[in-house]
This record gives sequence, C-alpha cells and structure tokens, in this order.
Amino acid sequence: MFLMALAAVLSLSLQESQTPLNIGSNRQVFVDHHLIESLDNVRLELGRPVDAGTVFTFDKPWEGPFSGYSTIIQDADRFLLYYRGLPRAGGDGTDRETTCVAISDDGVNFTRPDLGLHEVDGSFNNNVVLAGVAPVTHNFSPFLDTRPNVPEGQRFKGLGGNEHSGLLAFASPDGIHWSPMQDEPVLTEGMFDSQNVAFWSQAEGKYLCYLRTWTGEGYAGFRSVSRATSDDFINWSAPEEMTFGPGEMEHIYTNQTHPYCRAPDVYVAVAARFMPDRQVLTSDEAQALGVDGKYFGDCSDAVLMTSRGGTTYDRTFREGFLRPGIGLQHWVSRSNYPALNIVQTSPTELSLYVNQHYAQPSAQLRRYTMRVDGLASVRADASGGSLLTKPLLFEGDTLELNFSTSAAGGMQVELLDAAGSVLPGFGIDDCVELIGNEVDRAVTWRGEGDVSALAGSLVRVRFVMRDADLYSFRFTNRSHVAASPPG
Repeated sequence: MFLMALAAVLSLSLQESQTPLNIGSNRQVFVDHHLIESLDNVRLELGRPVDAGTVFTFDKPWEGPFSGYSTIIQDADRFLLYYRGLPRAGGDGTDRETTCVAISDDGVNFTRPDLGLHEVDGSFNNNVVLAGVAPVTHNFSPFLDTRPNVPEGQRFKGLGGNEHSGLLAFASPDGIHWSPMQDEPVLTEGMFDSQNVAFWSQAEGKYLCYLRTWTGEGYAGFRSVSRATSDDFINWSAPEEMTFGPGEMEHIYTNQTHPYCRAPDVYVAVAARFMPDRQVLTSDEAQALGVDGKYFGDCSDAVLMTSRGGTTYDRTFREGFLRPGIGLQHWVSRSNYPALNIVQTSPTELSLYVNQHYAQPSAQLRRYTMRVDGLASVRADASGGSLLTKPLLFEGDTLELNFSTSAAGGMQVELLDAAGSVLPGFGIDDCVELIGNEVDRAVTWRGEGDVSALAGSLVRVRFVMRDADLYSFRFTNRSHVAASPPG
C-alpha cells in the first residue's frame, strides 16, 4: 500500500511539473525561475535602481522627521503620494499622526494641495486627508481599487490600525475625501505594527492583504508577513503566514507587496529588511546629524521578493536590492524604507520611491529609476549562453522582447515543440539577430514575424544570447511583422 501511495504521489508531482504554462498574451518578466526549464551559461541578475534625487522633503510643521509609510498611486494622469505626518516621536497611534497627500503630474515634481479639510495646530492650511482617527493614521495604507464595476464612491480604499483596534477600512471617491466603511475592524488577527497593504488581484479575482505578524507570540521572534483574502473587502479570511523559501529568516519590516504594473499576475515586494542592533553610527555622529537619540542603533536596506499567489514569497535574490547611500545619514534606524508601488513614469522608465534620512531634520523621499521590466534580467557574458523555457501556451501573432546588447553582443530566438524539437522555420539559423537596446522589439525568422500558426499549441522558447540582457518577453497581436535590416 505504501509503494502504491508513493507511486501515486510521484505520478501527480510529475504531471504537475509537466503541466504547460498558459501565458496568453501576458508579459513575462524574469524575476524568478517560474518559466525557466534550464539555463546554460546565463544567469538571473538582480537589477540596480539608479538614484534620481530627492522628490519631496517632509519639512512642514505637521510632517517632520518621523514621516513615513509612504504610498505612490498612479491614477490616470496624476501621481498621488500618501504618507504619515509625524513631527515628534512617541507611541504608535497617537493623535499627532496624520495622513497627508501630495500630487504630481509626472512622478517627479510633487506639490502639497491646500485642502482645508482638517485643523492641525490651529490651521486648516495643509494637505492632511485624515486626522483625529488614531490609530488609523499611524500606518494608513491606501490603494486604487481596480476591481471591475467598483462603485464610484469606493474607487480608493485603505486600511489602518494596530493590534488593539484591528485594521479599519476606509473608502474614497477621489483619494482626498475619506470615510470609514464600517465602525468595526475588518481584520483583527495580527499585530499590524507596520504598513499593512491591500489590493485587488486581477489574477486571483479577490482582494489580498499582506499584513504584519511576528513569528513568535506577541512581539517575539522575527517581524514577518501573513496574507488574508476577501471577496468584498469587508469579510476576510484568517491570515496565513507567508513563507520565504530557503535561507535564514530575516526581519521584514514593510513588505510593500503589489501587482507589478506591467505584469499584474506577478506580485512584487520591494521590502524593507531591518537589521536590529546592527549599528553603524556612533553617538557623536548621530548627534552631529541631528538624529533622534533612539534611532541610530539599527540599519536597513531593501530586498526584492515576488509571489504568484498563495502563501509563498520567492526570494531568488537574497542580496540587497537597494543599498543605503553614501553618507552616515543613510544608515540610521528605519531609513531606506521603500514606498508602496513601483510605477511607470515614462515609456521606458520605472520609478521606485524610498523614505530616507528618517528621524533627522532632512527626512525626505527619494526617487530611484530602472528601465521598464528592469527589476531583474537574464544575463549572458561575452562567451554567450542560452535559456530554455518550460512548455508554454500563448496567444498572439508576434513575439516581442525587452532586451539590451552591447555593440558586439546579440540575441536570437528559436521555437521548439514540447519534446524539444525545433519547429520548422523557427530555428536559430532562421532568426534575424537582434542587436540594440529596445523595450518592444519583434522577433523575426527569415524576414517574417508571424507566429499565429503556433498559438494554442505547446511550444518552448529558446533564447541564445551573448553580452546581452533579456528583461521580458510577450506574445502579442501586431499583425504581420517584417524584419528590419540590421544596422
């Protein structure tokens, strides 16, 4: 009986491993090994965000050194920056904490709207959107609800609260005027002592919340993440602990999980990795910078995690995604915390925003840029190599690549059947070599790019490359594409 049961399990595992991936016309990004059957002299390489400078300084009296838990939301032609305003340190969930908003039309230049909604320090001249609802304003985390047919009055939703209040749900028609959805909390199982993020998942057809829990009882063990789901944003499942794959457990302070804007079936988490008691500054150095005395005993950076649903984070890359900058001001406790959401700020550019100089008079938000889909890539050195995908089902008539090569490098693609045999007319010798640096280049074979005859059939894609990076690919409908002459 045991052998029969074992055989059944092995058979099921084999079937699952051979189940084709139906990618449709969705963009495929190389942030994990999800699509990869084999790598030959190529490797997955973590992207390196480029510092693009300060975009916002928390220098108003209602903001200050302890402003944080930022969120960036792209709503049509505007970018909304939400953040906690907090000029003085104190216990979490005090009446001094407010939720503020700044607005930009390009994701670079942010201004404070003078809203006149809430009185702070005797004045209504401020950009505060929530006040007097502690502890919600300690860690309020909003999102733009992309669920089909969402009521106009609930286009924006958000959660905030602590372990005493639970997470309370708010809604807004415009991201400015907020009201509670009900008096009672919608989630109560968790410690919530961080930014608890939620969104509508197009891939899973439900709301997801990634919330702060600890691996031990109360505030014991490691700061970690659990996940809950909901069909209506009011009634939630019991949170389940996330797992992080092989490797030592680390403190994840903010998880910032969200659907990647160009491939929403992939959830990206640019998470703050907290290193308690890993002190860089001396007392004298902290004093010279004006750092609050309680906030220089630790340091932090950011790591890249991904998920494709369920309770598993993939940590293909264990190293830091965003290292602290040059200068001791970047090495204080709770600095380098990424804002929620990576957004696209030009046809070729992604922007990631990061809270820096925490607990200092110079507290600010900085922007970092990457090429689109540049979170990671498949990289080949000058000696060359190849990548083979698992069996795929696709829709469309054209294969597009986001790639870059050196002047001496190049890339070619061949299509194979599920057994690994090259499909006639789609071999390496048929493929017109791709040279350059483009985000949506069509692949062609002997001058033609039409792959529609293969749509709906099992194929494997083999990328042969040298001195090149492959960031993403997708099958799409372009009608017939002819090759451009090289050079």
